[in-house]
Amino acid sequence: MLVSMNWISDFVDLSGQNLEQLIHRFTLSTAEVEEIVYKGRDIENVVVAKIVEVNDHPSSKKLHLLKVDAGDKVYDCVCGAPNVRVGMVVPFAKAGGRVGGREIGKAELAGFPSEGMCCSEAELGISADHSGLMEIPDHVPLGTDIKTLYPIEDVIFEVDNKSLTNRPDLWGHYGLAREFAALAGKPLRPLSIHPASEMAHLPSLNIRIDEPELAFRYSGATVENITRKISPLALRIRLYYCGLRSINLLADLTNYVMLELGQPMHAFDLDKVNQVEVRRFDKPFTFRTLDGSDRAVDENTLMICSKGEPVALAGIMGGLDSEISDDTTSLFLESANFEASGIRKTSTRLGLRTDASMRYEKSLDPEMTSLAIERFLYILQQADPGVQITSSLTDCYVKKFEEVHLTIDKAYVDRYTGIDISADRIEKTLVSLGFGVTRTGDSFAVTVPSWRATKDVTIPADLIEEITRIYGYDNFQISTTTSALAPVRYSAGKSDEYDIKDMLVQRYSLHEVHSYLWNDEKKLKEIGIAPMENVRILNASTPEYAVLRPSVVPSLLVFAHENRNYAEEFGLFEVARAVEGLTAEGLCNERKKLAIVLYSREASEKTLFFRLRDMIASIGAIKGVSTSFASAEAVFPWQHPVNTASVTINGITLGAMATLHPACGQKLDKRAAVVFAELDLDQFASIARQDTTYNEPSKFPGIDIDLSFWMPQGAVYADLVPAWADMIGNTPLQKVDVTDIYEGEQNSITVRLYFSSCEKTLTREEVMPLAEGVVKTLAEKNILLKQ
Repeated sequence: MLVSMNWISDFVDLSGQNLEQLIHRFTLSTAEVEEIVYKGRDIENVVVAKIVEVNDHPSSKKLHLLKVDAGDKVYDCVCGAPNVRVGMVVPFAKAGGRVGGREIGKAELAGFPSEGMCCSEAELGISADHSGLMEIPDHVPLGTDIKTLYPIEDVIFEVDNKSLTNRPDLWGHYGLAREFAALAGKPLRPLSIHPASEMAHLPSLNIRIDEPELAFRYSGATVENITRKISPLALRIRLYYCGLRSINLLADLTNYVMLELGQPMHAFDLDKVNQVEVRRFDKPFTFRTLDGSDRAVDENTLMICSKGEPVALAGIMGGLDSEISDDTTSLFLESANFEASGIRKTSTRLGLRTDASMRYEKSLDPEMTSLAIERFLYILQQADPGVQITSSLTDCYVKKFEEVHLTIDKAYVDRYTGIDISADRIEKTLVSLGFGVTRTGDSFAVTVPSWRATKDVTIPADLIEEITRIYGYDNFQISTTTSALAPVRYSAGKSDEYDIKDMLVQRYSLHEVHSYLWNDEKKLKEIGIAPMENVRILNASTPEYAVLRPSVVPSLLVFAHENRNYAEEFGLFEVARAVEGLTAEGLCNERKKLAIVLYSREASEKTLFFRLRDMIASIGAIKGVSTSFASAEAVFPWQHPVNTASVTINGITLGAMATLHPACGQKLDKRAAVVFAELDLDQFASIARQDTTYNEPSKFPGIDIDLSFWMPQGAVYADLVPAWADMIGNTPLQKVDVTDIYEGEQNSITVRLYFSSCEKTLTREEVMPLAEGVVKTLAEKNILLKQ
């Protein structure tokens, strides 16, 4: 949100204050300021001047030769603006002046001398209007500096909207001025308004709220005899500096009051809207909003209606048919308060987020509706004195927030802060922020103001925050706390997760990534993965994000595709949630998954596959248990139909590893090998960690025997393991490793048997019977020893 310090200064005397330091204090105490922009400092020596002579350029249809009286003398000027005329009073930048940071000098343009430049509003940086020269009232003395005539110089700063989420009172300049008043120790000036009491004798309006749980308050008034169409320039400059364009007087005033008080308003043409009903409809229909778009309204959408006909989306945007036009001379002015989540849901469902809806989503203060109308009427009367207010300020207030009363004492503040803040300082701070305070000694009975009571200040600890942030966190002395601290023990699942992450990063140099819970269908299609039907998100921000993912792997494949040009080889992993349908209770069946993707243009697919196998085996080793792999059928369309293996750790099948399906590989990167795995970490957490056991190594030399076997068609390494499994630990056989694999017309495998004893040096005669037993057992499976 853009904030004008000129506007703030309307309500707080900041003379003599260092604005930069004050804005910095605002950042430390209230909300993050992202940027400060100094408006008007790039404008110098621009004065009020009168065009006294206009001649056509002899060789140009667009250019004119002007004589401009700037008070001190008459200047020659070559100008291309279409609206020039004799007697027009305009801003004139003299030679040596600056406009938009550019110095204006004497020059010869199209063969004629030019001693300055007549300016448009866009060139002065005070609006986007570049259709012609800016026109100044002719009663202004010639030679007057333009910056003394209009509020062109200003300090604009941008506040991060996220830091205002819990502060609905800060979505307007008056609420921000209250903060600056507290920080500067200055009083807050009251708003100038047209009091409702002066309209009480006028007829009331017909306003009805049919949905009291969704619409809390609706205030309205009518005005006639509006003659002025264009807003005063000072008002338009403020709107432009704060990011809004000028439309017409009435629309500008609703925007102005919204930026000032944070309270959205809407002005209907009184000839089209003279009564209001706030309701929902039983059947869906199409409604055209002010931006000319047709919106699909359903039975959950709150609408503003007049005589049964919808005229606005409540809290979001008005309808095209009831908008204010240049011919409008009378209006129905509304200021309302709606339930925050209802506006947010409707805005999300329609894909329509406006300045009004952003504010209503923050739980605005219902007490602001009547004040906003009183403020609007005051400014309108200043701009167009002939207007006539033709109704009372009619107020339909169906749901009020309860007042919040809190009690604290100085000892409570001291205990929380650890410093000594005087009782006078506590009282002064709370009063400056608008809190009602009744003090009894060092105790304070505090009434929370309505603009802070909707969801912000609800408990005594919230008052501590108010006191300390205005006191200044940077004024706290840094000291070591004396508190009892106890170590936090991670759950088994969280401990496993950290161990796995550390291992994948430190040992295997993988990169951790983070993705969303939903599929991005557009990006998946780019790599040849068709969307899978799964649990859908209601009111998804876009249709491509509507389906929750059943697997984390596609998200990582998308990342691999997007990063393929940055490295020849890399690995990605993520610990994240996937949704495997619904539970019996109808809730999402969320599972914590570990997904790994390896990408390489250098290694073969086989090498990459076995590299991934080693990683997964290392994950099993974290628990001190064994990991096995077996051929499995592909479950997902991105898995290779043949090169897919199940992963079983300690007898529990946790997931699968596979190479990428060729069709997907062609689209992801046809020159690269891609393999991936996905394991269920919720199941992994259920596996108990085995205590590490240590065996004393033998001091006697061992004997290693290599055996090579012919492998029949379809035989796998797992078929060999039972031949020696029972021997390990029960005989001198300590372990067995694979040393070589040959693949050809006849596949073969070589294993190495390690024999040793802690009691003596073994002889070949002692171990050969064991080796021959392995050979005999395998021969029964037609796995024969190579001769």
